[in-house]
Amino acid sequence: MSATPDAQAAARTAQADGLPQTDTATGLSAAEARTRLTRFGPNAIAEQTVPVWRQLLAKFWAPVPWMLEAVIVLQILLGRGLEALVIAALLVFNAVVALVQEQRAKDALALLRRQLHVNARVLRDGQWQQVPAEQVVPGDVVHIRAGDIVPADLVLLDGAVSLDQAALTGESLPVDAGSGKPAYTGAIVRQGEASGTVSATGAHTYFGHTAELVRVSNAPSHMQRTIFAIVKRLVLFDVVLVALVIGFALWHHLPLLDTAVFALMLLVASVPVALPATYTLATAVSSQWLAHRGVLVTRLPAVEEAAAMDTLVSDKTGTLTQNSLRYAGAVALAPGADENAVLRAAALASDDATQDPLDLALLAPARERKLLDDAPMRTAFHPFDPATRRSEGVYTVDGQTWRAVKGAATVIGPLCHLDAAQQAALEAAEQQLASSGARVLAVAAGTDEALQLQGVVGLSDPPRQDAADLIAQIAQLGVRVCMATGDSEQTARAIGAQLGLGDRVCHIGAGKTLDPSQCDLYARVLPEDKHHIVAALQKAGHVTGMTGDGVNDAPALRQAELGIAVASATDVAKAAAGVVLTDPGLSGVLTVVRAGRQVHRRMLTYTLNKVLRTLEIVIFLTFGLMLTGHFVISPLLIVLMLFANDFATMSIATDRVRPAALPQRWQVRKLMGASMVLAGLSLLFAAGLYVWARAQGLGPAQLQTVVFLILVFGNQAGIYLLRSDGPLWQLAPSKWMAAASVGDLVVVCLLAGLGVLMAALPWFVVGTILFATVVFTLLLDVLVKRPLFRYFAIA
Repeated sequence: MSATPDAQAAARTAQADGLPQTDTATGLSAAEARTRLTRFGPNAIAEQTVPVWRQLLAKFWAPVPWMLEAVIVLQILLGRGLEALVIAALLVFNAVVALVQEQRAKDALALLRRQLHVNARVLRDGQWQQVPAEQVVPGDVVHIRAGDIVPADLVLLDGAVSLDQAALTGESLPVDAGSGKPAYTGAIVRQGEASGTVSATGAHTYFGHTAELVRVSNAPSHMQRTIFAIVKRLVLFDVVLVALVIGFALWHHLPLLDTAVFALMLLVASVPVALPATYTLATAVSSQWLAHRGVLVTRLPAVEEAAAMDTLVSDKTGTLTQNSLRYAGAVALAPGADENAVLRAAALASDDATQDPLDLALLAPARERKLLDDAPMRTAFHPFDPATRRSEGVYTVDGQTWRAVKGAATVIGPLCHLDAAQQAALEAAEQQLASSGARVLAVAAGTDEALQLQGVVGLSDPPRQDAADLIAQIAQLGVRVCMATGDSEQTARAIGAQLGLGDRVCHIGAGKTLDPSQCDLYARVLPEDKHHIVAALQKAGHVTGMTGDGVNDAPALRQAELGIAVASATDVAKAAAGVVLTDPGLSGVLTVVRAGRQVHRRMLTYTLNKVLRTLEIVIFLTFGLMLTGHFVISPLLIVLMLFANDFATMSIATDRVRPAALPQRWQVRKLMGASMVLAGLSLLFAAGLYVWARAQGLGPAQLQTVVFLILVFGNQAGIYLLRSDGPLWQLAPSKWMAAASVGDLVVVCLLAGLGVLMAALPWFVVGTILFATVVFTLLLDVLVKRPLFRYFAIA
């Protein structure tokens, strides 16, 4: 921390210098906060954007544009200025379309990020309240605790916290901070809690920028890796065909420049030019749809990954239960103690400032019974820490230090040095309350030397009314739901029985081998245990989803294929997760699974059609050259065909599809196998149409137009053939897909019939090719597609 100024230096440069000192007992007034917000602006940093013209130029600097630019140069050298101009125009058009689609996706992400508010606890008008971090102003009194991201530069007033500032300073070890010490924007609170006054906000913070809280992962998803694996195979196959073309050209003394152009175009035909735009658009459209249904996507690949999830590990509190803890009674175990004595001790080990539901559930009944009216003076408070699994209030009673402690029975019991009879009584009392599904805490009180077990308290958190039904619906989609809870085995089994989860309870322990197939419920789970659970499931071959809400859940949320931050999650959990639920319960999980399978279906259509058309195009063009001795299509028409096909395939991202009934995984061999069968049949059909066209007495240039139409019409037909497992007429396409198809066909037919950019064809020939393609596609749908899909287990 040598590069970090001390609290005094920070105060000298703070934005809050010159402002009246804030009354730390009441905080700012609402009116004063509004005035300072107007004066200093929102607590946010304006994002730096890349100019649109630079984004557009970047579209021309990549392998596919390089190959097309080389074709343009070669066309100019061959004296074909018109062809070079048209290819250049198409290249620009494609770049503009890709830029527009990416901008739409970025706008969607920006909308989602605006909904992922980071909140701050501030003291205003004497009341603690939560406000969006953007509304924090200099002079505000802010309370931070474990799991928070520090919303602004603070000078701490009281308490103690352990801060992870690795993202800001590069230091890997947490930094301890207490009264008079600074806490900087973007630091993660790992342990403890404290209050402080805001010294700087927004661009005026010491580090000059707020850490980006929600990052979009650029790591490729399973779908992207699968498609790129397929493309590698296609490119290798094309390299072999290119070698054949070059050898044939040299043997027959064909023009070298023309051959070079043709070879380049074969390679271009294998590259999924529209993949990035189609994938980004498909996931962005689904993300926007999800946002309107209470699910915010923080990483686009998470949408598609949801399609493959087959196991979901869910938190209990707030996700499966109502998260409305209520005092359910107490069992006194100390001599002379009664229920009120146990409740009073538990309340003295609690604090309002933590806003912990456990603490609030105990404080409310204690105050109603006036048990805290004569509370002793508190000198310190240690909030609940997952590492120690207890909270503690320190008081002064008769001049001596007196402690009230509450926490897990396995933790409190050893602190009280129980004998065998006392331990048996504690276990019996715990089991008595836990058997009803209540969460049980042990309570102890006394001096440091004589801490005495007072009893146990039960806190009920009944299951959500919709939880059992949602679990059943998720199970119908082929996803097994397990529950992870810090509660005892009895509590976990009682809740699991009510929800229909099963009754096999597992414990996570050091050195224990975990067999996830034998676990329906995980009891006494520490937050750090969740990472172990996820890793064990993944090792067993499961694609895993994990719900979480705390800072210690972040590793598990990042490890899981689908990390899900629940509605009450901390900022750190939201940053680590792939999706964030804004509504309590599991309804959002059901929604995101269905949306993920819809995206998978759309991209499956894209992938199958891409492989099918690539094989058909490159084989047809290569063997067309070798059998006829001349190029069966011009480079200009190849480029025009590719862009016409990409324009149609990009509309797949908006298509109306039915989600699959079971989890979906990408299997390259099966996809390639099905595509090769369909490509073989399509080649025979294309060859037959070409032979028919030659018999009509058409010239070489017109035959090139025929090839162009065959390949464009075939691509359109392939999209509709492959978009569903059932008959292609059962499910209507989306309006955008229908419009793209109609527009594409109309333009292509007009170009061919009028002879624009290609040799004109008789309208009879254009109509015959279109009609024959429709009939052939229907035959494939009825006779081939469905048995083929069943054989290769497609979708």
